[in-house]
Amino acid sequence: MAGILDSVNQRTQLVGQNRLELLLFKLVGRQRFGINVFKVREVLQCPRLTSLPKQDPFIKGVAHIRGQTISVIDLSKAIGAPPITQTKDSFIIIAEYNRSVQGFLVAGVERIVTLSWKDMMPPPEGAGKSSYLTAVTEIDKEMVSILDVEKILNEINPVSTDLSDDVADETVGEELGDRIVMIADDSTVARNQVRRALEPLGIKMALAKNGQDALDQLTAIAETCEHSITEKVALMVSDIEMPEMDGYTLTAEVKGNERMAKMPVILHTSLSGVFNNAMVAKVGAEDFIPKFHPDELATAVKKWLNHKV
Repeated sequence: MAGILDSVNQRTQLVGQNRLELLLFKLVGRQRFGINVFKVREVLQCPRLTSLPKQDPFIKGVAHIRGQTISVIDLSKAIGAPPITQTKDSFIIIAEYNRSVQGFLVAGVERIVTLSWKDMMPPPEGAGKSSYLTAVTEIDKEMVSILDVEKILNEINPVSTDLSDDVADETVGEELGDRIVMIADDSTVARNQVRRALEPLGIKMALAKNGQDALDQLTAIAETCEHSITEKVALMVSDIEMPEMDGYTLTAEVKGNERMAKMPVILHTSLSGVFNNAMVAKVGAEDFIPKFHPDELATAVKKWLNHKV
């Protein structure tokens, strides 16, 4: 376990190279799952958990860790699988998503593997628990599933997508006319959160399920423009972690394309950390907004829609 923790603390150099590192773990049964190491703060043996009155059924309890009280989610039960019953033999993955810290109860933790986002494929249509997956990959000739943690967290504690009255402004869309905003995110829940947050601005949107899908759509649109894609696409809001092509690579591709380079890009992600600021500058994105605060996102969109290149 010490080796895993040391590795977690050392992983920063792969961001922006369309590569990621997964911490592999198991729930109930043989199926293996993965979580991006950049989301992980710590992995530890499950401590004693305290139950709270009227707590959500997916919350196993709370743990007091390093002076902080953290809710511990039974990740197996949250995706509709049998609950983890033997907590004393289990582990907690402490992770940060969307500006908050959660603990995920898992049955076992294996190792860290390095992969390319190109190796991460969207989940197959109609797969058993595909509604809780954002990607799948193959490791050691076995399928590894990447869970849609944002969907799980939203079901436990729904995120408001309502804009403040002073931020909502349908004249933004009126000024855009037929120009659209591209939204790229591999999480269906996250895509819909962004869409609902921006609807009060009256803008038209196109949705992409990952970076490659977004690039394919943008390339096709750019070919129909006389000079710049901004004739038809005013701005792009993109997640960072996505199968096939991550948001940093997508941004670099956009900024390296003469027809697309003038289109502002806002990176919108549950990843956090100082490395993000450096990567935003490196790939040429105009802005970085941590998930998820609808007023902040809408304000940034309004700002860059008014930006004159």
